Amino acid sequence: MVKAVSHPLFARVYPKINAYMEAHGSIEHRRELLAGVRGRVVEIGAGTGANFRHYPAEVEQVIAVEPEPRLRALAERAAGDAAVPVQVRPGRAERLPVEDGSVDVAVVSLVLCTIEDVRGALTEAARVLRPTGELRFYEHVRSQNARAFRWQRLLNPLWRRLGGGCHLTRDTERAIAEAGFAVEKVRHFEFRPEGRPNPASPSIIGIARPPTAGAR
Repeated sequence: MVKAVSHPLFARVYPKINAYMEAHGSIEHRRELLAGVRGRVVEIGAGTGANFRHYPAEVEQVIAVEPEPRLRALAERAAGDAAVPVQVRPGRAERLPVEDGSVDVAVVSLVLCTIEDVRGALTEAARVLRPTGELRFYEHVRSQNARAFRWQRLLNPLWRRLGGGCHLTRDTERAIAEAGFAVEKVRHFEFRPEGRPNPASPSIIGIARPPTAGAR
């Protein structure tokens, strides 16, 4: 039984937020995230399915896991328009409905900020990945600027309440490394739609390799 996750207000507002972000640059980020992906993929926290249309033709199947029912319904609709086969499943990042060592790529996209147990989610990603697989990540993260980070910490409680549990202050690259992944490539940047900074501007896109079997 999958524990229900319900953020009705956020689920209604997020599609509009995503449309705005895509109109001002996030589509290019999604394409960068997924460039060169092939084989069998699990997308963890697929949301509305915004990534689906950007998967390359070399992808054999996407298993899209999303626990929030309203977002999952939107993902199911998006799956019908995808250029690659997409199967949307209910499930949580901390307990993926996917077999051990069965996927080539695990994708996390603007989701590790909201997951309760980040270490557990990354351990699950490692479990389902083949030894030769990879983790693709695109996340907003804590600022490396001390002043900006102070503002993130100040705003974080309200941001979490309004944003479906989203945290502003997570050091996601470090969390990935501490979970045993080898970060192979990462790009740090400030995403500022229309040139306007916001608390979630600091971002990363990258690739990491899973821990060896003995390290899991």
